[in-house]
Amino acid sequence: MYTTDPVANLQTLIRCPSVTPADAGALAALTDMLLPLGFAVDRMTAREAGMPDIDNLYARLGHDGPHLMFAGHTDVVPVGNEASWSHPPFAAEIADGELFGRGAVDMKGGIACFAAAVARYIDKHGVPNGSISFLITGDEEGPAINGTTKLLQWAAERGERWDACLVGEPTNPDRLGDMIKIGRRGSLSGKITVHGVQGHAAYPHLADNPVRGILALTQALMHPPFDNGTENFQSSNLEVTTVDVGNSATNVIPAMATASFNIRFNDTWTADTLKAEIIARLDQAAADPTLRPDRVPARYEIVWAERPSHVFLTRNNALIASLSSAIEAVTGKAPKLSTTGGTSDARFIKDYCPVVEFGLVGQTMHMVDERVAVADLETLTSIYETFLERWFLNADV
Repeated sequence: MYTTDPVANLQTLIRCPSVTPADAGALAALTDMLLPLGFAVDRMTAREAGMPDIDNLYARLGHDGPHLMFAGHTDVVPVGNEASWSHPPFAAEIADGELFGRGAVDMKGGIACFAAAVARYIDKHGVPNGSISFLITGDEEGPAINGTTKLLQWAAERGERWDACLVGEPTNPDRLGDMIKIGRRGSLSGKITVHGVQGHAAYPHLADNPVRGILALTQALMHPPFDNGTENFQSSNLEVTTVDVGNSATNVIPAMATASFNIRFNDTWTADTLKAEIIARLDQAAADPTLRPDRVPARYEIVWAERPSHVFLTRNNALIASLSSAIEAVTGKAPKLSTTGGTSDARFIKDYCPVVEFGLVGQTMHMVDERVAVADLETLTSIYETFLERWFLNADV
């Protein structure tokens, strides 16, 4: 028998210790929630050489009409030092009005609420005049190789088409109803290596110190700013995340220096135009004599990380307006439409249909004592139920 109680749903899911790549029964538990509602449920295991196999789930209710997808993940990050938790991380205990457990907000809570919302919708209205699907992966917190990308491809090859998607990630910074994500910045990473000549620190003329070169190149990447932001996105931002020479000796000039970086970029750029800008900056800095007056140019190479995430912005009034009005109807406040933050699986879904993200408050995600207010679970379920009513009424497909 299905339940309309999001708390019971979440406790069931949290008690499955599904740390990536383990499923630990989480998808079977979700299946038990969906089958009594009339969903057809498929399990798909994705495989790739050198990567762990990942269990994924696709479930659909209905065959015709507008098709709404709910997407998310049942995998969770490790708990860290379990002794530091005030409640066992997979016990799903409730204390002082909060439910504790790994995945409570990121993002088993969103899944639990949407399942309860669908059950309430069916109790009140019957099966919708359209279709609802769940696309749930076990690889969002991991490499994201055998998860959403392959599950989307698998479903599309079987004829599945979607008109809109809601991802249940925890989007709210402070209170439920603060923020809807309507897009995401792109993400591009790379590693620079500067080659020098190892030698004695007392005889620098016999060596070539690559540290001078790596300093010049990293400075060129961080200044000047890449842009000043756009109408829908904040400024692109590059951070140097590691600098290393692999040298423990204080009297040895190293032979090589490396630096890794990541840039979150807005719709001023594509991944290709951004790569060209970065290379132009590096070439100019490599030839600058400021730090290397007798050693110009610096000898460098750059290796790009695979699969950059591309910037996207959702423009779909039926989807955004239905969700925004549902949030305002339940919470009394209009949510901010935002493109801030990191990446999510929405970056893959955007290639198949319009997508937005809305879920719980994310303040404790990935932390010791991850937890959610029980009252927020009820509120989010009400928002999701109201959204379903409004989307099926307003969808123009």
